[in-house]
Amino acid sequence: MSNADSSRHIEIDDGDETLAAEVAASSEAGGTARTSLHAASGHVAPGRRANLVDAVMDLPEVQSSARLEATLPRGDGESLERLRQRTTDTVTRPAGSTTLVDAEIPSERQPASGQEPGGETSTG
Repeated sequence: MSNADSSRHIEIDDGDETLAAEVAASSEAGGTARTSLHAASGHVAPGRRANLVDAVMDLPEVQSSARLEATLPRGDGESLERLRQRTTDTVTRPAGSTTLVDAEIPSERQPASGQEPGGETSTG
């Protein structure tokens, strides 16, 4: 990452469950955002992993990026599904105990599949 990059640590803590993400994005619009998602071992309540993905995807520096590169634990289907809902042209590949995700981040004017312009998931 260059000096013009910003990085953040996001943590969602609910009692015994702690989920975290490291996020780095270029300060220039249209760049690539990179994130690594982590969860404490053991049971994580349904929806919490999706909440972490939403927290990452809703960051202004991620929203202004054109691409996303993400690393998440292999087998984390909830996070992967939410990333697919929030991105387009999503490609995944295994890498040891992790899954690597490369995707396009839709602009606010063009929501990803299943997303309404305000970021709400469509139902129907």
